[in-house]
Amino acid sequence: MASAYSFSDVTIFYSEKELMNNVFLTISEGDRIGVVGRNGAGKSTFLRLLSGKEEPDHGEISVKRGMSVAYLPQTPVLREDDTITQAALDYLPARQGEDPSSAAYEAQTILTQLGFADLNQPVRELSGGQKMRVALAGVLCRKSDVLLLDEPTNHIDLDMAQWLEDRLLKYRGTLIVVTHDRYLLERAFSRIFEVGDGKVEIYNTTYSGYLEERAQREEMEAATLRKNKSLYRKEAPPEAELTMKSVASRLGKKILSWENLSIGYGENTLVRDFSYTLLRDDRLGIIGGNGAGKTTLLRTLCGELPPLSGVIEKGDTVRIGYFAQHCPALDPETRIIDAVRDVAVHVFTPDGDLSASQMAETFLFPSQMQYQKVSSLSGGEQRRLYLLRILMAAPNVLILDEPTNDLDLATLNILEDYLDSFQGAIIAVSHDRYFLDRITTHLFAVEEARMVPYIGGYQSYLDAQEAKAEASADMKQPAAAKQKDTRVRVQTQLKFSYKEQRDFDTIENRVAELEDKLAQLEQEIAANASDYTKVTELM
Repeated sequence: MASAYSFSDVTIFYSEKELMNNVFLTISEGDRIGVVGRNGAGKSTFLRLLSGKEEPDHGEISVKRGMSVAYLPQTPVLREDDTITQAALDYLPARQGEDPSSAAYEAQTILTQLGFADLNQPVRELSGGQKMRVALAGVLCRKSDVLLLDEPTNHIDLDMAQWLEDRLLKYRGTLIVVTHDRYLLERAFSRIFEVGDGKVEIYNTTYSGYLEERAQREEMEAATLRKNKSLYRKEAPPEAELTMKSVASRLGKKILSWENLSIGYGENTLVRDFSYTLLRDDRLGIIGGNGAGKTTLLRTLCGELPPLSGVIEKGDTVRIGYFAQHCPALDPETRIIDAVRDVAVHVFTPDGDLSASQMAETFLFPSQMQYQKVSSLSGGEQRRLYLLRILMAAPNVLILDEPTNDLDLATLNILEDYLDSFQGAIIAVSHDRYFLDRITTHLFAVEEARMVPYIGGYQSYLDAQEAKAEASADMKQPAAAKQKDTRVRVQTQLKFSYKEQRDFDTIENRVAELEDKLAQLEQEIAANASDYTKVTELM
């Protein structure tokens, strides 16, 4: 295939930080590339170079002549006085020979699919997330040879993320997307570019293949490092590896419960008559469309907003950690380590104390970085620091509002590993399908102001929605056709869902792990028979 882009010895700096150092690479026409890397590593800069919005400090980028490029940054700029339809149409220049009426129809269709009812609504009335969706409609409503998207699934709900994924799968141009959406990474791309440490590492495979190949590369590098160290150090102790451990405070018997809870603003009731008792190890996911009341519900449970009606009861030992969608501002002159120590100097874990500096290292703030000012951090890095500050307070109930927004894949893995070991309850609002599947054990979906329960993660929710759709279709079929279709449906229901199959495949190992844990606890109880407090804790 012909070359769309060619990087030759490209170097670029951001302030004094070198984001790319002597990079050589080629992107062919029709390539489908997912771009990953840590926050602040240069992913957005890479897209700006491709879009022509930025020039390298050294080297050359060759672009195919006459190629049309559609670029969506994380914070698009729209004219405040335009209607959303006009803003979408004007986001990109019209192509030569384009039918204006066809482009307008496509823009309005996409805006409607993205949840807009009033297509003449002025841009100035929109939130940041809504402006992002208008710009997304703008890059999709006109044909382009290259589509560059920077975190397009941020600030859209689950249904819209699925819609966008389906749309991108049908796109036939060169597609290059910065994203941490692991469902999208696996399904939409055949190449993965990893940006970081001044390099662009290329993996000619899917996301799952990238993970395997990257693990193999890291193991080879680690083996080489161990070999080199052995040449120079014979009896030095191994370096301590920091792993994420739960730092939650202990919970009493009473945690959090609510009866006949209705939430909203004034006369606008968003959720009504919701009752639930939170258990110690609950992993509860909440999903629903934009504006359905998910954030309002979380803020009400935290005590930030009063309920419209109903009662919320909280146990005396409950310590809530609330991770909001938007980070509260920190003094830009504060050093990173001081921002962590302001919450706590150290935290307790099952394996002993961790200092603020050790916790910072665990969250990808190495010691040499900890004395930088907060102002030096990217948006994603500031969000990571915000998360760390919440965990330093050792909460035992975590309430998370879109926790995966703007977090890179490395931080997502740290967060998910932490939540796996967290000794407390979790309530999470998220549009990250992979996150919901991994973390939650049951969901509530906001449907027509009611909280509808679903057992399992997001895949189980999808299975339930599909079954509902099939049942609805059967109700509409003639009676003569129903008997045949019923037999087919029964056969389908006997198949495992994705989550059921995953549970079945791992159940033997899980049972063995639990049996080992039970045997260990029985030994500890016997060894501490005279210590009533310890025995009670073990029980």
